[in-house]
Amino acid sequence: MRVEVNLLGTLEATVAGVSIVPSATKPSQCLALLAINAGHIVTAATLIDELWGQHAPRRALSTLQTYIMQVRRRLQNAIDDNGQRTPKDILITKRVGYALEVEPDDVDAVRYERLAAAGRRAANDGDYLTASRKLAGALELWRGPALVDVPTGPQLGIEATRLEESRLSDLGLRIEADLRLGRHHQLLSELATLCARHRLVENFWAQYMLALYRSGRQWRALQVYREIRDTLVEQLGIEPTPRLQRLHHAMLSGDSALDEVSDGRGPVWAPDSRQVVALS
Repeated sequence: MRVEVNLLGTLEATVAGVSIVPSATKPSQCLALLAINAGHIVTAATLIDELWGQHAPRRALSTLQTYIMQVRRRLQNAIDDNGQRTPKDILITKRVGYALEVEPDDVDAVRYERLAAAGRRAANDGDYLTASRKLAGALELWRGPALVDVPTGPQLGIEATRLEESRLSDLGLRIEADLRLGRHHQLLSELATLCARHRLVENFWAQYMLALYRSGRQWRALQVYREIRDTLVEQLGIEPTPRLQRLHHAMLSGDSALDEVSDGRGPVWAPDSRQVVALS
């Protein structure tokens, strides 16, 4: 009997295909926090902090126990009468709190982190084909912003932010792996969209410039630099980073290194032998 929980988007939790997501907000928060810590104890104090922060009611612990009972009731409704596990076998009470006993890969956020870690290791080892494949597989698990339909307190807020930051970082690394593999033409549309959505993430703009340049569109690459420079100056009052400025100057001078696709051992672009610059 498999319990499957998806957090990378709307909250989804099923047992044998039957939803166990409570209709009320706070029991759903409990389920989400237990799921993101699957197999580990979440203390009652941590759950109370998530649900109420500094404004916990006097009967917070008994109210929390009621929410746990509601989640177990949903589990009971989804479990086959002949199942070998009971709701208390899945949502376990411990001396100091509770634990959701499910297989780690049954939670999409845990599965994502496992795949992404494998992709990062492959990139560090110079195996960009594997890195691209692993990271793409991890990123495909996302259906929208993490926990998009669950109100988040201090604990889930931290986890959602961490996951979103990891997603952006892994996306940039996957694109760099694809650039190293000579896939610049295929990246143009994706990078144009990312630059529009993430106006201040310079890494995506640098990658977009390089993909355009390698696709024979130097004029557009230089235009993109002006766009990001104007955005940074107008919104933040700062110039682009030296790395982005060096990329711009290399394009103006027609640096032959820009046309070289990496063999997987060096950076995507190096302006000279003394100064090696990777894009992410």
